[in-house]
Amino acid sequence: MKFRSILVLLACGLTPAAAWVVKTRASARSSVVQFNSVPLTANGKRVEVAAGSSMIAACNKLGLKVPTNCKKGDCGTCTVNVGGKNVRACIGKVPPAPRLKSVLEKGLPVKLA
Repeated sequence: MKFRSILVLLACGLTPAAAWVVKTRASARSSVVQFNSVPLTANGKRVEVAAGSSMIAACNKLGLKVPTNCKKGDCGTCTVNVGGKNVRACIGKVPPAPRLKSVLEKGLPVKLA
């Protein structure tokens, strides 16, 4: 497979060194796209966490003590408000990053509901 791709690149006029640079840059771009950090703020503290990570862990990073009773999301005592939406922290995930630049700079506000 590698040999075939090198032949194609040589046929296009690229040297093996130039092909390596193209491949390296493409892989670097894809690794940057995969990590999607979301800024969260609470009580003046700002933390960046990965989208889709545990909400309870993100709240712990922010210094919020979220009460939990059932740890299954049934009772609702762990509910937090993230950017205007209620999320049960024990089973919830961090939402994707907002698209608005102003909200992205300030961070999504997190507070106990």
